[in-house]
Amino acid sequence: MILDDIKKANMVALKEKNQTARNIYSIVMTKAMIETVKKREKNEELTDVDMVAILQKTLKELTDEADGYKQAGKLEQAQEVEKQKEVISQYLPQMLSEDEIYDIISKQEDKSIPAIMKFFKANYAGKVEMNKVSMVLKKFN
Repeated sequence: MILDDIKKANMVALKEKNQTARNIYSIVMTKAMIETVKKREKNEELTDVDMVAILQKTLKELTDEADGYKQAGKLEQAQEVEKQKEVISQYLPQMLSEDEIYDIISKQEDKSIPAIMKFFKANYAGKVEMNKVSMVLKKFN
């Protein structure tokens, strides 16, 4: 599970005194803990799909943060945030390309927009950007 890998990497970063990695691992683990509590209320478990969503959201937040630092002229802080992005990016699955999405859509019987979007959300959550699916789907309709 992704969370277990992050916890192990956090321990390695602690031993190596890698503060950059430790900072981002702490943030991700805190977000995972919050999500775990929410899931327990519904009698559900935290899954890798949930972790991918957490990592993607964190990556977007870091991108916004880095842009803010760059606009403010604080390049050193921006570089630090970029390093954090690199640390958590390694835990994200490889995203599907447009060609792969096209191949998957072409194999589906029902190529209606709602059916395809539902199919991708159910089977490829965290592995595909839904706006890219929509864009490729427009080529069929």
